[in-house]
Amino acid sequence: MTESVVDIRSILEHIPHRYPFLLVDRVLEYTPFEYLTAIKNVTMNEPFFQGHFPGQPIMPGVLMLEALAQASAILSSLSRSASEGHSFMYFFAGIDNARFKQIVTPGDQLRLEARLVNRKRDFWAMHCEAWVGDKLACAADLLSVAKEVKSDQ
Repeated sequence: MTESVVDIRSILEHIPHRYPFLLVDRVLEYTPFEYLTAIKNVTMNEPFFQGHFPGQPIMPGVLMLEALAQASAILSSLSRSASEGHSFMYFFAGIDNARFKQIVTPGDQLRLEARLVNRKRDFWAMHCEAWVGDKLACAADLLSVAKEVKSDQ
């Protein structure tokens, strides 16, 4: 079953990232345990543009990968929370086949796609792609591990 938009308030319930490191603005659609499509609106106000690069701002590739990792963590959390609650945090555990194909600049909307390839116990393997319009900007295979978060209450 495909679910619709997840807004920023809900995203904040699923991942611990906050400004200036929160790199997902909205989830457009997802199917639990299958795929997720999200967006990151890239603006000139991003702190990383101050030094990367003055006069020619380009989103660092490592931050495109981080945006994809956050999208994959949201998919994992949305999938698991349907049956197990919000008691897990997802940690980046590995990356393979990372490729950068297109620069990303202020004004671009980065479409983040995460597709679950395999899940074994607490390990989640995803194939992820970041697009600007119809151009592939970045692709990678990401691995995350779920760790139970103990509540202070």
